[in-house]
Amino acid sequence: MAIIVDIDVLLAARRMSVAEFADAVGITPANVAVLKNGRAKAVRFTTLDAVCRVLECQPGDVLRWVPDASVDAAVD
Repeated sequence: MAIIVDIDVLLAARRMSVAEFADAVGITPANVAVLKNGRAKAVRFTTLDAVCRVLECQPGDVLRWVPDASVDAAVD
């Protein structure tokens, strides 16, 4: 199972820096990096709510699931 976090795509589309985003959401830039790099083990609903509020998007715009084989093929 692989959950992909597309925050980097959404930030680029909005021309928003990680620092601006982190400040608006109320998390540290280091935690934004954890989310962007797929190293997060969990995300609180309050954080997801803030992310969606700041980016004016739906949770499905931020998170998506891809089968493991697709992730392995994308890395090769």
